[in-house]
Amino acid sequence: MTDALKRLSDEGVAIWLDDLSRTRITSGNLAELIDQSHVVGVTTNPSIFQKAISQGHGYDQQLTDLATRKVTVDEAIRMITTADVRDAADILRPVFDTTDGQDGRVSIEVDPRLAHHTAPTVAEAKQLAWLVDRPNTLIKIPATKAGLPAITEVIGKGISVNVTLIFSLERYREVMDAYLAGLEKAKVAGLDLSKIHSVASFFVSRVDSEIDKRLDAIGTDEAKALKGKAALANARLAYQAFEEVFSSDRWAALDKAHANKQRPLWASTGVKDPAYKDTLYVDDLVAPGTVNTMPEATLDATADHGQITGNTIAGTYEQARAELDAVEKLGVSYDDVVQLLEDEGVEKFEAAWIDLLNSTEAELKRLAPSEG
Repeated sequence: MTDALKRLSDEGVAIWLDDLSRTRITSGNLAELIDQSHVVGVTTNPSIFQKAISQGHGYDQQLTDLATRKVTVDEAIRMITTADVRDAADILRPVFDTTDGQDGRVSIEVDPRLAHHTAPTVAEAKQLAWLVDRPNTLIKIPATKAGLPAITEVIGKGISVNVTLIFSLERYREVMDAYLAGLEKAKVAGLDLSKIHSVASFFVSRVDSEIDKRLDAIGTDEAKALKGKAALANARLAYQAFEEVFSSDRWAALDKAHANKQRPLWASTGVKDPAYKDTLYVDDLVAPGTVNTMPEATLDATADHGQITGNTIAGTYEQARAELDAVEKLGVSYDDVVQLLEDEGVEKFEAAWIDLLNSTEAELKRLAPSEG
């Protein structure tokens, strides 16, 4: 084991775990990761919960109780997932307190079937915040066109948000704008801006997966030489946008009112291509004021052989722009790729949610008490 995770944390990168399950909570594993692996937050998504509930027997007692009460499958899922998030939030509460609310946070997602509907997303975000009832919760809202006004509305009500499924630089700027607009609404409403937090989850590995596939199809040496470069370039330019927005006059006015910056969060950091080093999207995206949420395999790999050599984003913007331009010149449309990834991201989470509904319904039937 190296002290790479400590070095990463010392560079100003908050290490979050991209996973949660009842077993991870009750076994003491989450507490152990906080104590020993510098983990200071947790993210969840529909796929994570679907996997957790469909494996093992950690949820049998609660499912039996819910089946006995004859609750709907939708209500059962909400009771199960909010219970996990609440318990994880309690375990992380000391981190939340010592970091003045910046870390020690657990994310829970609105129903992904609402991704293209603003008002239901706002209503669901309010309901989730009420159900979990912990100050260190983040409500995840997707960065779709319909999600942007929902982000503003929810932030404006004083609810902290994790904006998810961000792939494009243009959309990321719209997300930051939505956050600032929400803070301005909250300020007018007389809310304490220091209590409102947000992260913007910028997805990394999927960008390489899609662009590399298109570069392979082109097949030239020039195309092959650009493989594995687009995702890092995209993320680094996102950090440049973050620096610009949060040094603007608009931000300065909110900063005076004790608002918090919306930190960039590197998501989808597990490497998809075995040809790349398994810590690529950790080692090469180090900069202060960021979050890196990792699946456990990536966390373990970083602990074992991560190469944390200081800030690996500063000074890269010109090269990053040149790399994305070179990909575009070969005929790979950036706009087409990021729109496809957003659409696919929503579809994948919707599919995972439906799988979650189906598997939970089957468990409710299995554990339902016999009539009589």
